[in-house]
Amino acid sequence: MAAKAGDNPDSLMGLCTAFCLRNLRRTMCYLGDRNKLTLRPDVFLPSEICDKLVNAYVELVHTDSNFEPQDGFFQLFSDPRSTRLTRVQLREDLVRDRDLEAIGKQDLIELHLTYCNNLSARSLRALTNFGHTLVSLSLFGCSNIFYRKGSAPLACAEEDDDDEEDDRPARFALDNNFNFQGFNRLRLLNLGGLPEEVDVEGLLKPLPALTSLDLSSVHLSRAAFLAQWKDRLASLVLYNVDLSEELINTVVQMSQLRHLDISRENQRSSKFKMTRKILTTVVQSLGNLVSLDISGHIMLDNCTVPHFEEAMGPPSIEPCKSSIIPFQELKRPLQFLGLYNTTLCNLMHIPAYKVTGSKNEDQVLNAIEAYTEHRPELAHRAINQLFDIARIQHCSQLLRALQLVIAALKCHKYDKSVQVTGSAALFYLTNTEYRCDQSIQLRRQVIQVVLNGMEQYQEVTVQRNCCLTLCNFSIPEELEFQYHRVNMLLLKILEPARQDESIQRIAVHLCNALVCQVDNDHKEAVGKMGFVKTMLNLIQKKLQDQMCDQVMEFSWSALWNITDETPDNCQMFLNCRGMTLFLDCLEEFPDKQELHRNMLGLLGNVAEVKALRPQLLTLEFVVVFTELLESKADGIEVSYNACGVLSHIMFDGPDAWPMEEPGREQVMEKMWDAIQSWDVSSRRNINYRSFEPILRLLPQSIAPVSQHWATWALYNLVSVYPNKYCPLLVKEGGIALLEKVLEMESSHVDTKNMARKVMEQCANFKEDPMDTSR
Repeated sequence: MAAKAGDNPDSLMGLCTAFCLRNLRRTMCYLGDRNKLTLRPDVFLPSEICDKLVNAYVELVHTDSNFEPQDGFFQLFSDPRSTRLTRVQLREDLVRDRDLEAIGKQDLIELHLTYCNNLSARSLRALTNFGHTLVSLSLFGCSNIFYRKGSAPLACAEEDDDDEEDDRPARFALDNNFNFQGFNRLRLLNLGGLPEEVDVEGLLKPLPALTSLDLSSVHLSRAAFLAQWKDRLASLVLYNVDLSEELINTVVQMSQLRHLDISRENQRSSKFKMTRKILTTVVQSLGNLVSLDISGHIMLDNCTVPHFEEAMGPPSIEPCKSSIIPFQELKRPLQFLGLYNTTLCNLMHIPAYKVTGSKNEDQVLNAIEAYTEHRPELAHRAINQLFDIARIQHCSQLLRALQLVIAALKCHKYDKSVQVTGSAALFYLTNTEYRCDQSIQLRRQVIQVVLNGMEQYQEVTVQRNCCLTLCNFSIPEELEFQYHRVNMLLLKILEPARQDESIQRIAVHLCNALVCQVDNDHKEAVGKMGFVKTMLNLIQKKLQDQMCDQVMEFSWSALWNITDETPDNCQMFLNCRGMTLFLDCLEEFPDKQELHRNMLGLLGNVAEVKALRPQLLTLEFVVVFTELLESKADGIEVSYNACGVLSHIMFDGPDAWPMEEPGREQVMEKMWDAIQSWDVSSRRNINYRSFEPILRLLPQSIAPVSQHWATWALYNLVSVYPNKYCPLLVKEGGIALLEKVLEMESSHVDTKNMARKVMEQCANFKEDPMDTSR
C-alpha cells in the first residue's frame, strides 16, 4: 500500500525528548531546596541531547497548550560538567534575562533569539559569556534587548532572579556601552529589526570576520561602513532597508557574495526604483551569486525582452534565454530568485531553479517557504494566494502546501493575519477532494494548529475558519486524541455573549457530532464541562427570540446524544430547568417535527433512569406525553419516543402512579392504540448502540403495554436493519429474554406473535462468513 502524504513516523529521539519534557520529575529531575527543579546528580547529558531538550521545550511551550512551562527549566543547564549546550533556538515571550544568565557558562556555538521581547540589556551582558565561542548569533526582532529595564542594574545576582518582573520591559535608557568586542569567532549575525537609535556601525565595528549579515529593516545612516566586509561577506540581507545609489555601489564591491537580498515588503514604501542598469551591474559585479531577492521593487524602465521573443519555445531556465535582460549575463541559473510582488515573476523564461512570485502554485509555495520565519507580512499574502489556488483551481503539491501552512501557523501563533489566512487555506486543503491523500499524522497536525488558533483568538473570522476546518474531519474519531480540549474550546465559543449566528451553528453541529457515538466516560466528562447548561442556554436564547433554527434543533439533538445512558447528564438536564424549556418549545413551535423528535428522544433517555422518573410523573408532563402519542410528526418518531417515555414510567407499576386523572389504565389504552397504528416496516431516524434499556422491559408482567412496545421496537429494527441489529440483539442476550416473553401468561398474544417473528428474523440472518470484526 502506498504511503500517504505526511506518513513518516516520529523519530525515537523526538518521542523520548517529548516524554522526558512532559515528565521531568519522573525522568531527569527532582524538587530540591525551596521546591527548585534540580537535575539528578547521576545525569550527564551530551550536547546532542541538551540542544534537543531546550529547542523541543520551546516548541512545546509555543505550540501545545497542554504543556506547562517549568519554572527554572533553563537552570537545569547551568553546569557544563553535567549538561552541554551548543546550538540553541529561543523565541518570543517565553525567554527572559534570567534564562540566558542561567546558561551563561555554556560554550554556545549558535544562539538564535527571535522576537524575544522580554529580553533587556541584562541579556546583552549575558551574551558576552558566549563571546569566545559563538559562531552564529541572531537577535531578530528582539526590540528591547538594547534597553535597560527601568532603574534596575544591568546584571542581577542569581538570588534576585525571582524578583524579576514578568511584564515586558518598557524602553527606558538605551544601553550604549555594548558592542561585539571579543566575539572573535562570530561569522553569522542577524540584527533584523534593530532599533533606529542603536549605532549599528559602532556595534559591528569589532567584527571584521563576518561572512553573513542580516540587517533587515535597519536604518543605515552611512552605507559605506559595509565596505569593511567587501572581501568576506558571502550573505547580505537588506530587506526593507532604504536603498540608495551609495548603498548599491557599496554592495556591488562585495565580490564574495553568494546570497544578496535587497527586497522590500511593498512597492509603495520605496522611493528607490530598480533599473535595468542596476540589475545589470549587480549581475556583472557579483559573479558568485547563487541567490538573489529583489521582491517588492518597481522596475523603472524595460528590463524584459519583447513579448513575441519571449513566447518562442518552451519555458527555460538557461540564462541566455532569460526574459529578464540583465540576467542574460549570468554564468549559470540561480538557485533562488525572489520576484515576489514584482511583474517579473509572470515572465516565461526565468533563469533560476526556485522562484518566489504569484504566477503559479510553485512560486507561491516557494514564497511561503522563504518568508515564513522572518517575514510574516509576506507569508500572509502568499498563503492567501494559496487559499485561492486550493479554492478555485487544484493544489498539486498537497503535502508541501499543508506542511508549509502548518509551519506558518505554528511560527506565528500571535499574528492575526497569518492565523486568518492560514486557517482559511487549511479548510480547502483538508476537504474531501484532498482527504484520501493525507495521513493520520498529517491530519492530526492540522487539528492541533487549528485548536491553537481557536485558543489564541476570539476574533470571529479565525473562529469561523477553524470551526469549518474541523468539519472536514471524521467526528468524533479523528478528534478523539484532543477530545477534552476541542470540547472546551467549542463550549467557550458558545458562551451566551457570542452573537455570531454562523459560528454558533457550526459549533453546535460540532458539539453534537462529538457526543454522538462515543463511550459514556467521554459523555460524562463533557457533561462536567458545562455542556448541558450551555445547550440549554442557547435554547433559552432562541426561545426569547422566538426562533427555531438549526442552532435550536442541533442543541436538542446534542442533549439527546449526551444524555444517552448517562444518568448524571440526565440529572443535569432536569436540574437546569430542561423540562420547562421542553414545554415552552412545544408551545412556541407546535409544527416543528424534527424539534419534537429530538426533544422526545432526549426525554426517552431521562425516562430510562429509574431514580429520575418520578420527576416526569406530573399531571402536566403525562398529559403532554399522552397527547404526543397521536402525533404524526416525522413519521412515527415522535409518537414512538413518547410511547417509550410512558413505557418506562409504566414499568414502575401502579404504586408509582400519583394521579387519578388521567388514569394509568386510560393512558396504557392510548399506548396500545398508538403502537397498533405504526407501520412495522418504517425506516427509522434513530441509532441504538445498545438494546439494554429496551430489553429490561421484556421479562415483566407489571406493564404488558411496555413489554409490547419493547417487542415492537426490536421487531422493527431487526426487520429493517438486520445487518446491524440482529447481531446486537443476539450478543446482548435478547433471544433468551424473548423466550421468557413467550413463556409468560401475562404476555399479550400480539406481543408473543411479534416476539416469535423477532426470533425467526435473527435465526434466518446469515452473517458474513468473512466478518472479522469480533
